[in-house]
Amino acid sequence: RHDPPALPELRNTSFRPTSFVVQLVMTNSESDYELLDFGAGRKLERFGPWVLDRPAPGIDTPLRHPEHWKTATARYSGDRATQGTWQPAAKGWQETSVTLSVRLAEDREFKLLLTPLPSGQVGVFWEQFANWQWIVRQVAKPRAAGLRVLNLFGYTGASTLAAAVAGAQVTHVDSAKSMVARARENAGISGLEEAPIRWIVEDALKFCRREAQRGNQYDAVILDPPTYGHGPQGESWTIQRDLLPLLELCRELTDGKPKFVLLTSHTPGIGPAELSAYLSDGMFGHCGQPPESGRLVSLATDGRRLVSGDFARWPGRE
Repeated sequence: RHDPPALPELRNTSFRPTSFVVQLVMTNSESDYELLDFGAGRKLERFGPWVLDRPAPGIDTPLRHPEHWKTATARYSGDRATQGTWQPAAKGWQETSVTLSVRLAEDREFKLLLTPLPSGQVGVFWEQFANWQWIVRQVAKPRAAGLRVLNLFGYTGASTLAAAVAGAQVTHVDSAKSMVARARENAGISGLEEAPIRWIVEDALKFCRREAQRGNQYDAVILDPPTYGHGPQGESWTIQRDLLPLLELCRELTDGKPKFVLLTSHTPGIGPAELSAYLSDGMFGHCGQPPESGRLVSLATDGRRLVSGDFARWPGRE
């Protein structure tokens, strides 16, 4: 466990963010994913045929449906920051690949291949579903055709694919070669292998510095930074030290006039208000364009809400 990072001093001290709660809207993907129960530091989710018992740090409410947990395909035990284990071992139950369909609108859909990873992840953060819908709406706005979108810390590509299915040109950046390879695979099974997507294995800060030196420009930025991380050449990342300089680079790369910006986080100690302050100060440098902020909330089958992260995004409430 790590102590929550101290926030850097932000210049925009008079900023007062707005906030509201994003609820996960299941739409047509509900047959592929369900949050069955959560409590006692755990969550039980169904991904297609897999029912997985995984950690949910900070959730100390009692279990509501103990009977559901007996159906678990596998349980992940261990600290996610290190190397935990799947019980039973993943090779015993992932005999065939599982594809998760993500339908964001009638004509906007992509697919994600799921794999049980040593970190306890499976290749998708479903609490981002409402943000994927928001990305589609931003890209599909009138006079927004062909937006150049920069997706930093792109992971397995869900936000990239959401932007691509809506018609954007996307630059997908992640420091892990294996994650970029999986993102490209996801694009392939989604019918987006010919979409205008650049796939970059690189440290986010280093890439943005080079893009700024080249004079390259983007219309929008998506960021989902980790608390701690390393680039492909061992570059270190900490959100407390590096997020604000990265956002300032993103301001330069969008000429201070982005069409939209989405910033999400799963870092303890950095909530909606802090993310809004980061985004406002780093991207705009003044108080005139307050972002919208709130919690990423997964909706369980019994209607309860599980807070799974935080977001700040601009423009604000639609």
